Amino acid sequence: MKSKKHIYFRLLGYTKPYFGRLLAALGCMVLSSVFTVIPPWLLKNVVDDVLIAKKMMVLNVLSIGLVFLFIGKGIASYGHQYLMNWVGQRIVMDLRVRLYDHMQRMSLRYIYGKRVGELMSRITNDVNVLQNMVTTVIVDLVVQGITFLGMLGFLIYINWRLTLVTFAVLPVTVWILDHASKKLRIVGHSIQEELARLSATVQEALSAIRIVRSFVTEDLESNRFKDQNKANFKALMHGVQVQSALSGIIEVILIAALALILWLGGRDVIYGALTPGELIAFLGYLGFLVQPIRVFTRVVSNMQLGLAASERIFAILDTPCEIHSPKNPVPLGTLKGAVTMDDVWFAYVDEQWVLKGVSLEAKPGERVAIVGSTGGGKSTLMDLIPRFYDPQRGSVSLDGHNVKSLDLVELRKQIGIVPQDPVLMKGSLTFNIAYGFPDATMEDIIRAAHIAGIHDFIQSLPEGYETEVGERGVTLSGGQRQRVAIARAIIRNPRILILDEATSSLDVAVESQVQEAMEKAMEGRTSFVIAHRLSTIRNADTILVLNEGKISESGSHEELLVRGGLYRHLYDLQFGGGETGYESTP
Repeated sequence: MKSKKHIYFRLLGYTKPYFGRLLAALGCMVLSSVFTVIPPWLLKNVVDDVLIAKKMMVLNVLSIGLVFLFIGKGIASYGHQYLMNWVGQRIVMDLRVRLYDHMQRMSLRYIYGKRVGELMSRITNDVNVLQNMVTTVIVDLVVQGITFLGMLGFLIYINWRLTLVTFAVLPVTVWILDHASKKLRIVGHSIQEELARLSATVQEALSAIRIVRSFVTEDLESNRFKDQNKANFKALMHGVQVQSALSGIIEVILIAALALILWLGGRDVIYGALTPGELIAFLGYLGFLVQPIRVFTRVVSNMQLGLAASERIFAILDTPCEIHSPKNPVPLGTLKGAVTMDDVWFAYVDEQWVLKGVSLEAKPGERVAIVGSTGGGKSTLMDLIPRFYDPQRGSVSLDGHNVKSLDLVELRKQIGIVPQDPVLMKGSLTFNIAYGFPDATMEDIIRAAHIAGIHDFIQSLPEGYETEVGERGVTLSGGQRQRVAIARAIIRNPRILILDEATSSLDVAVESQVQEAMEKAMEGRTSFVIAHRLSTIRNADTILVLNEGKISESGSHEELLVRGGLYRHLYDLQFGGGETGYESTP
């Protein structure tokens, strides 16, 4: 766990671009505090010079001065609230943008290992808690801190002996605050974690609403949500208990001190050691002093929540991006499309190898198909080409350049990928086809749609290419989404095309249409096709059979059938020894 000082200084670093406004806000805070400190001193003059000495002129001056005093305080308060909120909101906005940008670049290994709702909670809930600390808590800390010191100065000036007696209880108060702050920081972590789990539960259920409806698990999901709500409620109430107990204990200690001072001060007035006005002013300052201390107790609570949120945010920001561009990347230019893998070993978890010494070579324009049982490492193998992951051993090269030596953006722009489950973004068909290619013209979009075999369908829609597809493309059929995904993959004219089981979830008729679109898309490109249905890869130049992380066979469709190995076994399972039909590989 990071030290408080480390977190404070790190947060302070985000104020540098707005230092001028921050100084102006601090100036307004000082003025507001000064105007707050003066009124009790006026009470002394009201009692001694007006009520006792009966000086009418002093009464007039004090009355007018009091009005102007609070006008000044109102202006200063407006100034520091506006400026601090402006600075605070900008800092939080910068932090939220940086956090989101970092998440976009983090390792897929990390992203897939987390619940999406929990990551979303870092950007929303945690940043909101931090926002409260940066805007409200810092204002309270500065304003009430200066007010406290100013009032303490007046107390010492009026009667330093009574002040010493008053602050004899200060060590007890400080000890209670320190003990409570540690407890509140732990509680703060718990509250934010439970809130993150609550967000994750909602996100998961809503994103899988079809599954929930299909399996009639609405009550189950509602109960999960209720249970998580109860856990969140329990954590929140624990925080309320600690904070309320802290506030009550501090108030009792302060009132006890006030009662003692009232008795001692009254005795000094009776014996002539204090004037009545001085006692009234002393008690006034002491009464006003309760407010800064009570605010401090709230500040301690909110600051610990803010620190807990900061630690969770910085934990994400401090998680390194495993995949990044080298400082001096090799200029790639336009790829020819040669792909080489040399003795590649890869594991998601240490020593639990998914790929074991895989080597392959694809020439420019060649079509390579990869088959094998589910979980055999086919998709993982393809993920190494655009550097979604790096192998622990061996190398992956494009046109003779190790992919680790290339700029990631330049590399990935020359690779088109069509996944098994093509996720479309909320927006128009134009937006989805041109996604990631802002320079695309309407002619480019239409040409890509023609190649993908989706143009005629789009033209039949009332709004054509401007038709909204809905979140994840739910308004389109599976085959339509696949063809939009193909258009999206090829619009930039990539030299390498990866088709990851692009027809596995489609029926025979639709598969035939998508297969035709895929054939057009692969023309002139180095293509890798991951397939379960062997009927879709007969025309591949080379077929690789991946078995338990190794390439067990390679060759053309006819060559592999003659050898009678695993490929022949998979073929017979699908076609029953003939070519009358097929079904999914087990």
